[in-house]
Amino acid sequence: MNYICETCGSLFDIKSNVWKCNCGGLLRLEYKKKPLDFNSTALSRNHSLWKYINALPFDEKDPWNEVTMGEGGTPLILVEPHLYAKADYYMPTLSFKDRGAVVVIAMAKKWGVKKVVVDSSGNAGTSISAYSARAGMECEVFVPSSTSDKKLKQIEAHGATIHKIQGSREDTAEAAIHKVESEHLFYASHIYNPLFWEGTKTYFYEAFEQLDGNMPEAFVVPVGNGTLLMGAYIAFQEMVAWGVIDKMPKILAVQAENCAPIVNAFARGEKTVEPCRNIGTIAEGIAIAAPARGREIMEAIQKTNGDIIGVSEEKILDARQKLASKGIYVEITSAANYAGYLDYVKKYPELKNKNIVLPLCGAGIKT
Repeated sequence: MNYICETCGSLFDIKSNVWKCNCGGLLRLEYKKKPLDFNSTALSRNHSLWKYINALPFDEKDPWNEVTMGEGGTPLILVEPHLYAKADYYMPTLSFKDRGAVVVIAMAKKWGVKKVVVDSSGNAGTSISAYSARAGMECEVFVPSSTSDKKLKQIEAHGATIHKIQGSREDTAEAAIHKVESEHLFYASHIYNPLFWEGTKTYFYEAFEQLDGNMPEAFVVPVGNGTLLMGAYIAFQEMVAWGVIDKMPKILAVQAENCAPIVNAFARGEKTVEPCRNIGTIAEGIAIAAPARGREIMEAIQKTNGDIIGVSEEKILDARQKLASKGIYVEITSAANYAGYLDYVKKYPELKNKNIVLPLCGAGIKT
């Protein structure tokens, strides 16, 4: 099992605790996976994401059993004809980030890590702090000073040390990285640590099972740093390689118009993503002006014949109210996903009669 630099191809042992290559390149994970038998996993009495352990970087004897809180197995809700919402706010800390956090912390526990550092706009910090507490590790969480007070209280409840950073989300990441490098700590980053995506990819396994082995035409995916999107691309590549599906579903990505660097790069046909100016968005979970994985995110969208659009603040708030009127109360960032879907079916009317899945990433009480 190795980390591989996306830029120069250098290999690093997964136990080396690196978070990027010496050349500055970012890392992906490579290890031997067993094809999943979705007929068997669909019948499993284990409803958590750990029923997919053959496609995860763990063995049965590893200490993930001491860390798991039953994350995964979230329901699909029929929102309107052909549109399903996967309710990942059913997770232990009320957000989809638990999928990745449990994998990262279980691996850290396997290696004997005593302290972890993470930077977050809120949900990833909550997840990492919760699983760190369960694993008996110290945790330091760096957050923008504008982070929702409710999310901060969740993090604090798990005993983590909170560092509020003035400035942008990128300033927050820089402060966390300085801590990691100066004290040689484990960086439990949902941006840089590809172990995180090994958890988020299970979202797409589950949706496939829940739709009786029929992949939807497309998945609507919110994009800030691309945590869920990168998991999608990994899952789709695996399932095509295993012969489970014959083509990858479209990734229909969504950003907030007020902070949409990938939308801008995609529209210009560029291969790299230049930082944009974040003029302020209520969708704090995707307010990333300089996404580190921008090139990889665009590649995933293109390889799935997908698209990316930006949605306005007004449409996000309106979508949140529309979901609430259907009994579904989500945090504001999650409402951007439904706003994106509503715009996508206007742009591509044929999608109205195709099965589409979007995520309910976080519970409404978080914001």
